[in-house]
Amino acid sequence: MPIAAARTRKRVKKFTVKGCELCDSGPVGVLWQDSFCRVVSVGDADYPGMCRVILNRHVGEMTDLTPRERSRLMKVVFATESALRVVARPDKINLASLGNVVPHLHWHVIPRYLDDGHFPRPIWAQPVRSPRRRAAPDGRKLARRLKALLGNA
Repeated sequence: MPIAAARTRKRVKKFTVKGCELCDSGPVGVLWQDSFCRVVSVGDADYPGMCRVILNRHVGEMTDLTPRERSRLMKVVFATESALRVVARPDKINLASLGNVVPHLHWHVIPRYLDDGHFPRPIWAQPVRSPRRRAAPDGRKLARRLKALLGNA
């Protein structure tokens, strides 16, 4: 293992998983999962259909994963985007992996609409208007679509 990779691996081991809200979150809102990661519905009324793709083990950065693991995680992120495009019919999808508040590797998959409260800005910016309220997409349809794209958990 290259020295830089060994240092990165050591740094990851220093993360404390006790108290990590993504390590501690149970099966709430799970739409699809396997032994590697899970897709959860966030349940945000302002952004109906918003999902998180969460790695099942506590890792902080994409480069802490092997290239094969990165590809596997992104396959799930892209499948989640595809499923949301079909089920929620948004005007745009935003993908974000920040980890500034919760340093546990996860991706936000956010359906966006031209009339949402922040468009065209990121959802974490100051709102530009009052959002138009819309119903959340059918979670069962979203779960079925994910299963069709990714297989059984």
